[in-house]
Amino acid sequence: MGIDESGSPESGTQPTARRLGAAFLGLLHSHVELFGMELQEQKARTVSLLLFAGLALVFGLLLLVGLSALVLILVWDTYRLSGIIGLCLFYLLAALFCGLRLKAAIYDESSPFNATLEELANDRERLLP
Repeated sequence: MGIDESGSPESGTQPTARRLGAAFLGLLHSHVELFGMELQEQKARTVSLLLFAGLALVFGLLLLVGLSALVLILVWDTYRLSGIIGLCLFYLLAALFCGLRLKAAIYDESSPFNATLEELANDRERLLP
């Protein structure tokens, strides 16, 4: 009798451990799937941003060259040196402003996988007492 009694609790814990392992794998699978979807979305968003940023940069530079030539043509007879110095100062200030904004944007970046991190935090709260 003692052998049968000691054998039954061990056989009762195996299905529980198996169900716990299956539940853990199910959670892990859903989180990996969510991470993969977010990674694909982030990749598509990054490619789109890079494409439009490059196009905006090209067209902005073309506009800047055209406007600079127009300003120099308009002031060439009377204020040659002042026009060139003014344009150089304007470009310097614009470059400093853009550099500071870029630095702020780099350090202010939010997490790209926010939904995955939230789900992991929710699971941790549910599993811990």
